[in-house]
Amino acid sequence: MSEVKQIKAVARDRAGKGAARAVRRQGQVPAVIYGAGQPAQAIALDFNQTKQLIFAGHFLTTIFEIDVDGKTVRAIPRDYQLDPVRDFPVHVDFLRLAQGQAIKVVVPVHVVGQEKSPGVKRGGTLQIVEHSVELLVPSDSIPDFIEASVEGLDIGSSVHLEDIKLPKGAKATSAENITLVTVVAPTGLKEEEAAPAEGEAAATA
Repeated sequence: MSEVKQIKAVARDRAGKGAARAVRRQGQVPAVIYGAGQPAQAIALDFNQTKQLIFAGHFLTTIFEIDVDGKTVRAIPRDYQLDPVRDFPVHVDFLRLAQGQAIKVVVPVHVVGQEKSPGVKRGGTLQIVEHSVELLVPSDSIPDFIEASVEGLDIGSSVHLEDIKLPKGAKATSAENITLVTVVAPTGLKEEEAAPAEGEAAATA
């Protein structure tokens, strides 16, 4: 599970594009905290700390305790925007978390067991179909990733979401039969299999 991280912020009196530009000129990142049945709260974050947190990875699955002028708010990032040219953060949206709340998060899929896959040993190639999946999880039990093991997988076989043991309390939000990873035949093998089939077709023509 992702650890809870701390971040400091200051409250903003005004919202809107003009106010956001003024915040950026001061070397800060405008942000907003919303949800849990409370009014949206405009805040400003430290630019360097926010940039570091975003590019460190797992930003959208990390719970933050945001210190807003001495008052702590527990929230999770729902979205962020980067400058299209210079690639630095220009805005962050946080979802305020209530006790025991379940939320939807997109979790990376880590493929393991390649060294024990008969298909890979025979020259097959791993084809990752889904690099991440959306899960409904308790807000205090967000996994960093889920593992898809290809151990024992031969050429032409696949691992589906329903084959994965999800973390306790987690539920898939999509169809459980979606394919996560498959082992495909190498090009040479495909051509060898296609040649006899073409010959049989010609013989029966």
